[in-house]
Amino acid sequence: MDATSICPPPKSPRLFVQICALNEEESIGNVIRTIPRDIPGIASVSVLVVNDGSTDHTVEEAAQAGADLIVQHVGNKGLARSFQDGLDVCLERGADIIVNIDADGQYRGEDIPALIEPIRRGQADVVIGDRQVSGLEHFSPAKRLLQKLGSWTVWQASGVAIPDAVSGFRAYSREAALRLIVTSQFSYTVQTLIQSGKLGLVVASVPITARHTPRPSRLHRGTLHFISQQAMILLRTYVAYEPIKMFGALAAPFLLVGAGLLARLLLRFAEQGWQLPGNVQSLIVGSISLAIGLLLLITGVIADRVRENRRLLEEILYRIRRQAARGPHEALSANLSSAPPLS
Repeated sequence: MDATSICPPPKSPRLFVQICALNEEESIGNVIRTIPRDIPGIASVSVLVVNDGSTDHTVEEAAQAGADLIVQHVGNKGLARSFQDGLDVCLERGADIIVNIDADGQYRGEDIPALIEPIRRGQADVVIGDRQVSGLEHFSPAKRLLQKLGSWTVWQASGVAIPDAVSGFRAYSREAALRLIVTSQFSYTVQTLIQSGKLGLVVASVPITARHTPRPSRLHRGTLHFISQQAMILLRTYVAYEPIKMFGALAAPFLLVGAGLLARLLLRFAEQGWQLPGNVQSLIVGSISLAIGLLLLITGVIADRVRENRRLLEEILYRIRRQAARGPHEALSANLSSAPPLS
């Protein structure tokens, strides 16, 4: 039931650019104005802003700059929730390609045509903008190292080799947007990338230009907080998709230690004429270690059964979302396929 092939958009796809914003009155207007409204091969370009409980003039600035639709959150729901709500609204409005761009001006709207090109050509389901971190002067050496290490870790977990795993400048095909579900409360970047890899979606990367944004992040409270939150998301998502590998890796050391100690104990038992006056510590430690390893393996098997059930639920949810967000071209195709044969 995994998505294993690219579903190319129609010949004249409708592009929606979504912007999640929290108190971005100083920059959101410029971001919207840089979004190209006439892109070759694209039927229309619409801008959707998800206002995540801003207390300044973000909404007014977005409207004046030409936002086509503004989704209002009552209070601050967080970036992950805003991203998911934006995807849902774009799909309901008939989007064929969805681009997510930050409201702080870090990314350039002029890079959108290059970002969506692999999707428009039917070569990718998800495209991530590569900030080319190694060449960014406003990134410290430590931040560059952490970014590379983080991207490598996400690659190992997802099977998708992307040089800038936490880049928020992304494009999604309609099929990918229907498949992906964000359950994190913090961010969407790592979770959707691992989901894409496990669902068989084709992920591509294109180089983009990233600007320096001097204001503090609205998402996290510092580098340590960001790393810890993303690590938890990565761990939870990976366990959800690969429970046997995760719990098997955790169980292996306990099983090896337990089996080794008990095997050594059995050998000593045989050497001493089947008498064992000592070595009680080895018996206790080996038995406990072996029991812990077996419990972890059993947990992995149970989690794998839960994973199978979740896969079925994901497929059901995908079909419900596809039905609810059916675009005009999909509706036409469905009507033609269900029409009675001509006599």
